[in-house]
Amino acid sequence: MHATELSKRHWLLILTLTLLTFVLGTSEFVIIGILTDISSSLHITNAKAGTLVSAFAITFAIATPLVMSVTSHFPKRKWMLFLIGSFIILNALCVISTSYIMLLALRMMTAIVTGVLISLAMVVASETIPISKRGLAISFVFGGFTLANVIGVPIGTVIAEWYDWNATFLLTSFLGGIAFLASFLILPTTMHSPIRSSMRDQFSLLTHPRILMAFFIPSLGFGATYAVYTYLVPILKVMEAPSSSISLILFGYGFISIFSNILAGKIASYNAIGRLRFVFLVQAIVLISLYWTTNNFIFGLVNISLMSLMAILLTTSTQLYLIDLAGIYQPKATGLAASLMPVASNVGIAFGSALGGIVYHQGNLMSVALVGGLVAICASLLTFLSHRLDQKQKKAA
Repeated sequence: MHATELSKRHWLLILTLTLLTFVLGTSEFVIIGILTDISSSLHITNAKAGTLVSAFAITFAIATPLVMSVTSHFPKRKWMLFLIGSFIILNALCVISTSYIMLLALRMMTAIVTGVLISLAMVVASETIPISKRGLAISFVFGGFTLANVIGVPIGTVIAEWYDWNATFLLTSFLGGIAFLASFLILPTTMHSPIRSSMRDQFSLLTHPRILMAFFIPSLGFGATYAVYTYLVPILKVMEAPSSSISLILFGYGFISIFSNILAGKIASYNAIGRLRFVFLVQAIVLISLYWTTNNFIFGLVNISLMSLMAILLTTSTQLYLIDLAGIYQPKATGLAASLMPVASNVGIAFGSALGGIVYHQGNLMSVALVGGLVAICASLLTFLSHRLDQKQKKAA
């Protein structure tokens, strides 16, 4: 595609894919807000209800690349519409779920559908939007998740408070219906013909050192943030934040991340990996500074705001980087490559949360800030190395 400007049709497609990720994100994240309601209703402990979150993340991380590789030759439009329809049915079944096992199984199946749909949304955005505007398009699509945290999750939580947790899944089913209608009307009827390839061709991508290196860049980036963010509420209590203000602060954190998403698109517009080297260094400084700034409530809030601003600057750049590297090393596996960024983010979240937990339980809570900063430095070093290899490859060519 040689066009350099976005047409009305392009914008409609971008907004449709953003709506889709908003719906998927709301369904994935809202479970945290209604966890205690579920445990009370199903007569299980909060810890057991928490496995609904971890099972979703683990299933997402394992199943997404597998399904993407097996279905790489499927027509994208029909496959996406089928998956959105499946998403609606699975969420509707959650409404009538009466046992933990049933709800767990439905959430795991929803995780598979969610992972594949997110990956396909990224592929469609990168293939159908002019190259010069891909960064903008991908940042909008990722923005759906930010809006899900800022708008979708609070609404879903309020609905559970007014009615019951089952009613929250009525909301996600309804939103899924809107996403299906929009996708049916807007998704292109003709997209790049899928390349037929074997499972061996697909998974050979995962053995390439450059792909693995690119995969661990966002894993470490998200890990750095979540080593701290997971324990943000205890940190706010150490800062002596009034209990009544914590939810407002968390909302503000999510709201600021919208601007992080906008900046992510700008970073990806030119020399993305080159810029990202220094983004991670700044992130490291911001996280490490928390160790001291939280001694003062105002300075601590400013620092936490900067942490939110830095949190997802890596998303668009690393998503496009993985797809572009696949185009060089295994063109038949670009669909699988598109799934790696969402998987990397889940791996990073799990890693960062676990690492922060180990540090937290070993001693000083604020040590998680130092550890988060060290992880961000590791992400920067890996990005420096990857960028250097890119430059060598260009010179050799």
